Amino acid sequence: MSRFILNILIALGWAAIMGELSMGTLGTGFVFGYLILLLAAPVLPRSAYTDRVWRAIGLGLYFIKELVVSSLIVARDVLRPGFHMHSGVIAVPLDVTSDIEITMFANMISLTPGTLSIEISDDRKTLYVHAMYLDPRHIDQAAYTIKTGLERRILQLFH
Repeated sequence: MSRFILNILIALGWAAIMGELSMGTLGTGFVFGYLILLLAAPVLPRSAYTDRVWRAIGLGLYFIKELVVSSLIVARDVLRPGFHMHSGVIAVPLDVTSDIEITMFANMISLTPGTLSIEISDDRKTLYVHAMYLDPRHIDQAAYTIKTGLERRILQLFH
């Protein structure tokens, strides 16, 4: 039985013990179940589930940091008099291959203020991203930053 299924069963058991089937009770049971699985790791068969949870948390925290930083940059530009944008399109070569990975990558870029996923090439090897703040001398650096930040974490999560 996979650890994820076991974690869900522990969460359901917790909700049954508490006598309440709500999101809060299930969430608490899920956290307790995860901690139980961590403690029982030496006697259970090896699983990538616990590592994947930490990678998902890392991806979420990285995305929140990027969201806050880019929001502050866009807000500063809106509040400052004058025009400070140098927009452009970046061609980001893709290492993500599955539909879910590409979709997650493109959507997380679009959710970040100041960037927008425009199109994926027909061969699914390049993602075109519009950026509000792009120095024409550093286009390659911008693509590299996107790849080593967001795409690398998505790849770690799914592989």
